[in-house]
Amino acid sequence: MIAPALTLLALLAAQFAASSEPAAHSGTVHVFIENARSARGNVHVDICPQDRFLSSCPYSAEAPARQGRVEVVVHGVPPGRYAAQITHDENGNKKVDRGLFGIPREGIGFSNNVRVRFRAPRFTEAAFMVTGGPQTISLSLQYFGGGAET
Repeated sequence: MIAPALTLLALLAAQFAASSEPAAHSGTVHVFIENARSARGNVHVDICPQDRFLSSCPYSAEAPARQGRVEVVVHGVPPGRYAAQITHDENGNKKVDRGLFGIPREGIGFSNNVRVRFRAPRFTEAAFMVTGGPQTISLSLQYFGGGAET
């Protein structure tokens, strides 16, 4: 009779210990963006897992644009491997305006300062680890032509 009671107590203790372990904490990513060409519009940051890179990302934030340096803070990013994609939406239409041959007319940028040349960046080039605590990444926007039309 004592053995089953001890077994039950051991199971309850193990369950309590497992439930009281700290869960993986979501991180806060501070993104410092250099080279914003104007104070028009907003600077938008997406933090993307590999399967959502260059599309709709689950973690995002934006801040009003400022010429030069802009900080955008993205909260609630779980630990893991991600890439950041950034846009300077100068005219506030919530999209990247494109010109001839699909070339962006507004600023874009990627983590690890991956430069856009003749193709879109690969996730592996822009990837970084989110550890679960606060962290900082920095990058510069690229502009390829005239500004977006307002």
